[in-house]
Amino acid sequence: MRDIHVKEVGETISSLCKEANTCLPADVYAAIEKARQSETEDRAKKILKMLLENADLACRERMAICQDTGQVVVFLKIGQDVHFYGGLLLEAIQQGVRQAYKEGCFRTSVVEEPLRRDNTKDNTPAVIHTYIVPGEEVHIQVMPKGFGSENMSRLAMMKPAEEKAGMVDFVVESVHKAGANPCPPIVVGVGMGGTMEKAALLSKEALLRPIGSANDKKELQPIEEELLDKINEIGIGPQGLGGKTTALAVHIKTYPTHIAGLPVAVNFSCHATRHAERVL
Repeated sequence: MRDIHVKEVGETISSLCKEANTCLPADVYAAIEKARQSETEDRAKKILKMLLENADLACRERMAICQDTGQVVVFLKIGQDVHFYGGLLLEAIQQGVRQAYKEGCFRTSVVEEPLRRDNTKDNTPAVIHTYIVPGEEVHIQVMPKGFGSENMSRLAMMKPAEEKAGMVDFVVESVHKAGANPCPPIVVGVGMGGTMEKAALLSKEALLRPIGSANDKKELQPIEEELLDKINEIGIGPQGLGGKTTALAVHIKTYPTHIAGLPVAVNFSCHATRHAERVL
């Protein structure tokens, strides 16, 4: 059994929020640079170069990469042999978010009630997902999710008979409909299986996989490649101004589902794909 003070979790959350909002993850940066080198459209090349320059400046000056610093999504994988003490874990997480957004001078974008729209003024509450896993470590992932991309999310409760072809058509159609709204080049997260809410969660978790890494399920690798090719053939391009780089990657995550269903969810990230993680 391992004891962890909730204050340590809160401080870690605060640090990760600042890191994610100011410094582009190395895999995302490398993917944009690779796209810049392979782009054939001059305008697209210039836009990708500007995105990298913006990322360099933001990280160097510890300023937000984007004015939309998002609603914070937290993923916690908690070892079952961990004991938290010193207060409530969930409140410590919210306090970490408050601290980060105040100290980082990040925009507060969360409203208390969806219809009344009163701003909470500290960017809380975060959306928290917890998993109990073996061991005595806590794996924390933080994703500030901007809503230019989040608003383009889609879910389809497909019939099993629609199979792979129907899923591919739905994902490509989703990107086509999103157009420039998610600030491409994007990463496309696809969740398949489970129930309605599980598919949606899978699609968001898929965005956390490092760009350039192979899917753990080998049968999904060629499907990801096929989707990426089809998406980039659309020609939306960086910031929607044309080019062959609409998406940097397509990541699929699956879960067992019912014999009568084929839930498919699509979640987009913007070009920044902000996230940071740490293990306590």
